[in-house]
Order: sequence, then C-alpha cells, then structure tokens
Amino acid sequence: MSPRALVTGGAGFIGSHVADALLDRGFHVVVLDDLSSGRRENVPSKAEFARLDVRSDDAARMVRDGGFDVLVHLAAQIDVRKSVTDPVHDASINILGALNLLEAARAARTPPRVVFASTGGAIYGDFVTPPNAEGTPKDPDSPYGIAKLAVEHYLAYYGRLHGIPGVVLRYSNVYGPRQDPHGEAGVVAIFCGRLLEGRPLTIFGDGTQTRDYVYVKDVAAANVAAATVPLPPAGRLDGHAVNIGTGVETNVLTLAETLRRVSGREAPIERAPARLGEQLRSAVSVAKAKQFLGWTPQRSLDAGLKETFEYFAARHRAS
Repeated sequence: MSPRALVTGGAGFIGSHVADALLDRGFHVVVLDDLSSGRRENVPSKAEFARLDVRSDDAARMVRDGGFDVLVHLAAQIDVRKSVTDPVHDASINILGALNLLEAARAARTPPRVVFASTGGAIYGDFVTPPNAEGTPKDPDSPYGIAKLAVEHYLAYYGRLHGIPGVVLRYSNVYGPRQDPHGEAGVVAIFCGRLLEGRPLTIFGDGTQTRDYVYVKDVAAANVAAATVPLPPAGRLDGHAVNIGTGVETNVLTLAETLRRVSGREAPIERAPARLGEQLRSAVSVAKAKQFLGWTPQRSLDAGLKETFEYFAARHRAS
C-alpha cells in the first residue's frame, strides 16, 4: 500500500510542486487548500483535493481520521506586510490553524510525521550576519516571522510530550514556475511579467539588499527528503529544523541583470524609495540540510531563472 501524504496549501506555488514530487515518489497525495490564494489548476490530476480551511473542524477531522503517514503543512498567510497591518488575522491562520492540525494529529490513531514550512529569512531578522545557521539567535521583525517561530516551538513541544515526529524546513526566498507575485521572493515573478510586457523593472532603494534565492523544485525535493529520512528522537527547538536555501546572497540589481541576460529581454531599471522595515541582508547556511536530509540545491540561479522565465513566457503567449 502506498504511503499517504496530506499537503496543506497544495494548490499554491510551493505546495503544488511538493505534491508533484511526493506523487513521483509513490505517495498517495491528498491536497487540502481553501483556494484563498492557491489555484485549483495547480493541484496535480493524480491527487485528491479537499477545499477546506486549516482552522476548520473538517480539516481537523481529515487529519485525525485520514490515516496519513505524513502531514506537509504549507498553508499559511504568506504576506509579511499584511501580517504587519493585521497581525490578528495572520496569527489566526498561521498559529491557530497549525494548532488545529497538530491537535488533530495528536488524536490520530498513529500520528503522522509533520513537515512544517517555516521561514529562513524573517525568523532570523536583521541583527545577525548571514549566512545564518539553524542555531542563530531568532529575532523576527514581523508578526509573520513571530508566528512561524511560535509554531516551531509548538512542534517541538508536540514531539517531546506527544511523540509526534516533526521536521521544520526554514525556506529562504523560493522562486520558480507557478509563482504569484506575493512576498519578497515574488520579485522574480514580477520581473518576469515586466520583461514580457516591456515595462521597467522597479528597484526599491539602492538595490543592494540581498536574498537567498532557491528554486522551487529543489525545495520540493527537500520536502520529500524530510518526509522520508529516519528521524532521531525529538529534542530542542532547532534539533529538527533545517535551512533550505543556497547559502548565496544575491542583491536585487544582480537579480535584475541576470534575468535580463537569461531572458534575452531588455528593460530599463526604475528606481523607487526604499521600503520601511525591509530586511537588508538574508541568506541561510545549508550545511545541516546536506547532513540531516542528504539534500543540496541542484539549480544554479541562471538555470532556475531561465526555467522560470520560460514558464511565464509560455503563459504570456497563451493568454
């Protein structure tokens, strides 16, 4: 019998790639998504689909009674700026939604392994020098980062007290096909759209702010590894937390230049005032991912951006 995986947020950008990768690995996949930001067409045809809110009783019942071997929890409010303007809404989804599922997992006959999508940028903040390892002090600057860190603490607690196996994946800035222009990594999707439309590429501030851009199919492979590798007993907060990125800082000016080069498109650079509260530098160390998961990123930035642009170009031609 095939192992069963429930992917929350599986109609979204990252979640749909994770669902694809799990299906390729032989899992029976169920996607749970409320379609508030995900798209039904992103759900793989071989996966089951349930349109549910992670805060709902029905979602909890599915986790409790579904006989899942793995729960990959990606469903979230993902916009850092929205978390600042409405932290209560952010917490209701990102904290209470996760707790709803964890309590249901605790009540299951055999608790599933939980793979939780956290953040490798917002969780560390701007008070440390990248690339940040998992044990770096956490000082998030936004309610979004605070909520992700809170769920990491809860997952460690459920592991120690209730025996629920868990892995935390702290993503850097994920980009790739199916991406919507949300969050900081959405700049890749935005730039692709502007190149295709012949519009200027807007850069905020001086363009030297850095991010660690990791390709979405590499992230999906990390989720498969997290769902299948042997786990040591649950321990402290950072014990089962793993950064998923490249360890390379890329500034926005370099990103724009690289996209223009791999796409063969020209577009002027347009300057805009720096955005208040924007993180200046971000990158994560991925040494632990290699040791713990046997995972390393496979796509170079050039190759990943080229594949991403070609995806958006094909959509543009079809529209």
